[in-house]
Amino acid sequence: MSGAQDDREQRLTNEVVASFDDAADPRLRTVLQALTRHLHAFLREVRLTEDEWRSAITFLTETGHLTDDRRQEFILLSDVLGASMQTVAINDEAHANATEATVFGPFFVAGSPKIELGGDLAGGGPGEPCWVAGTVTDTDGNPVPDALIEVWEADEDGYYDVQYDDDRVAARGHLRTDAAGGYRFWALTPTPYPIPHDGPVGSLLAAAGRSPMRAAHLHFMVRADGRRTLVTHIFVRGDEYLDRDSVFGVTPSLVKDFTREAAGTPTPDGRDVGGRTWSRVRFDIVLAPLA
Repeated sequence: MSGAQDDREQRLTNEVVASFDDAADPRLRTVLQALTRHLHAFLREVRLTEDEWRSAITFLTETGHLTDDRRQEFILLSDVLGASMQTVAINDEAHANATEATVFGPFFVAGSPKIELGGDLAGGGPGEPCWVAGTVTDTDGNPVPDALIEVWEADEDGYYDVQYDDDRVAARGHLRTDAAGGYRFWALTPTPYPIPHDGPVGSLLAAAGRSPMRAAHLHFMVRADGRRTLVTHIFVRGDEYLDRDSVFGVTPSLVKDFTREAAGTPTPDGRDVGGRTWSRVRFDIVLAPLA
């Protein structure tokens, strides 16, 4: 590339960056100017063609058309590019022994059913019963009573309730810790599943030779006064997708032992699981203080 062409391209970048100089919000100015510099640098590095630009616009348009109140294709795009997990890493800095955060995902729904301690949040969803128990403490080991725990997951067929067309509510719920910071509930044993891949994000993964599969996991969001809200998952040790999770959400500290119990093995609370196999997992949660 000639020096004259390089100067022409750089002048354009400088002009666009300067166009945001008068933004009233300093943070907005910083973000837009940095975005412009990095975007122009990318365009210049790959020497993007006009056909490729049009394809990108079509891709983003289709992503927008597919996004609604039940499906968030833009979050999926952010997830598979690692942008979601990088944002989590930036905003949830390591603090002492606090539990690590991971991606939020596109399937959380506010207003989930309340369950009592020891209750069942499966809601009739298909899958093997799983007993989940643990404590919520602060980084000094003190129990955190009355912490709000939101839980959601896919069923054994690989679908969240919002992906069905019958308005079911299953495999999600919320509960609060007891005076000792303890919690316990029944859920479904997590299984691997593909992220929705019938849209533009799925086409992108296919073109890149990447799998849409997520490692088996159970979502948690934990909130308590004076504590940093934790959004995380736990993953099943031994799952084949731990090292190739499609949204890069796995961290070693979140991989847990889900112990499989034979049919007929007594359950911790005496529940009759109908002569089926079941599993159990312990997940002790440590909340960081607010910054």
